[in-house]
Amino acid sequence: MKDVRAKKSLGQHFLRDLEAAQKIVELMSLHGGYDQVLEIGPGMGVLTQYLLQHTEYQTSVVELDRESVEYLNIHYPQLQGRIHSADFLHLDLSTFFGGKKFGIVGNFPYNISSQILFKVLDYKDFVPEIAGMFQKEVAVRIASKPGNKDYGILSVLLQAFYDIEYCFSLGPEVFSPPPKVNSGVIRLKRNNVSDLGVSESKFKAIVKMGFNQRRKTLRNALRALQLPENPFLNKRAEQLSVADFLELTRLAEANNPIIE
Repeated sequence: MKDVRAKKSLGQHFLRDLEAAQKIVELMSLHGGYDQVLEIGPGMGVLTQYLLQHTEYQTSVVELDRESVEYLNIHYPQLQGRIHSADFLHLDLSTFFGGKKFGIVGNFPYNISSQILFKVLDYKDFVPEIAGMFQKEVAVRIASKPGNKDYGILSVLLQAFYDIEYCFSLGPEVFSPPPKVNSGVIRLKRNNVSDLGVSESKFKAIVKMGFNQRRKTLRNALRALQLPENPFLNKRAEQLSVADFLELTRLAEANNPIIE
């Protein structure tokens, strides 16, 4: 079978750099004690070939593109029964591996990479480790610290539950077709936080409210919550750490129990 044709509608850019592919796979450290790995969007299997060399975990793949599924079935017979022709965003991750924990890896489609991570957040207790390729701008944002202009909603929400490491960058020339942006590889490892001590939905709501008007001080961005006077209100969202946002959420819960 000939090579798979990259489809713009699916955000496909196939990685051609084998050294980079191997480095991504080697980031999977089994943190959290998983023995199953799910690769998202394997395409023609440039990461898959290295994942299958590891016997300490079993590799499965999920791929929406039917042409890629056909290619994988032909070229990777050892994956028989573990190639899932599906949309990752519609999977129930709590039952996917029979309720077992698993790692996630991939050269993620850039057009849904943020959605992938928001979904992982919903199933964070099943996913102790994620490693993979993102648009560099997104990768930098996820790993950014407070006080940085790249720091945003995804940064706070993910860093509440994961330790995040920016690993390396790649240019467009190592992909086919070359994207119009640079790419970055990051690794996320689940931290020990099991309970934020506040309502998770309210925490998310306040983080989003703060960053939706990020040029304003939180006094103005969160005006609707009618919070009592607090030093945080003189700052902008990008200046607050995860712990600061949690403290704001505690204040909000005490003064305004109904937060949408």
